[in-house]
Parts: sequence; C-alpha cells; structure tokens
Amino acid sequence: MKSLNVLLIEDDMIEVMKLNRATSSLQLNHKIKEANNGEEALKVLEQKDSLPDIILLDLNMPKINGIEFLRILKADDRLKYIPTIILTTSNNQRDLLECYKIGIAGYVLKPLKYEDYVSKIEKLLAYWSINELIKG
Repeated sequence: MKSLNVLLIEDDMIEVMKLNRATSSLQLNHKIKEANNGEEALKVLEQKDSLPDIILLDLNMPKINGIEFLRILKADDRLKYIPTIILTTSNNQRDLLECYKIGIAGYVLKPLKYEDYVSKIEKLLAYWSINELIKG
C-alpha cells in the first residue's frame, strides 16, 4: 500500500489526536498534516509543491465551516480534484446532500466507539491508498 499525504481539517484537538492514534496503532505510514480550520487549510494548500493526496474534512468548524470550505476548494482549478472526504458526527441529511452536490468523494460518520472509529479509518485509508491519485 502506498503512503498517502493526508490533510486533516479539524478544530477539535481530541479528534486530531484520535486520528493520529488510530493511524499509528494500525502502523500506517501515511503523512498527516493538520489544519485547525478552513482558513489555515487554505494557507496549507497555497504551498503548490506539496498538495495532499486526500483531504479529511470536519463540517462543524469556526470561521469557515466545512461546506463553505468545500465551495472555495471546488472553485479552484488547482485544488478541485483533490478527493475530499467528510469526517463528521453530523448525519444531517441536508448537509449530506449539500456536500455531494458540491462534489465530495465520501461522507463518513465518526462512530462513538473508538474500535469502530479505528476500523472505519483503516478502511478509508486502505481504499484511498489503492486509488490512482492526481499528483499536485
């Protein structure tokens, strides 16, 4: 399995730690870059020489929320092809529909149980590591 460059956009530090803990317990050698909100993520994405392979995006964030961030991303000719997967606790059908309308690659609900979370993250990253991805 190839190593992925993942951009995690998440304002909750516990969630950030949870993802890092899950990937290290699974012994996955993906590189995870973190941004605490949409604005910070856009700054990270300005570095054209090191674009992520995939983006994991939380919806409920301060400043720019997930849906607003998605709209900005998809309006950018250079960034719009980066597969973006929503990783959220929101199973709001309107959010789900809106995200697919804007153009996401997946919508994953964060389970409450840690073991279930690890299992979902493992499958998610395994799936994207066998995909052909656009190199930025």
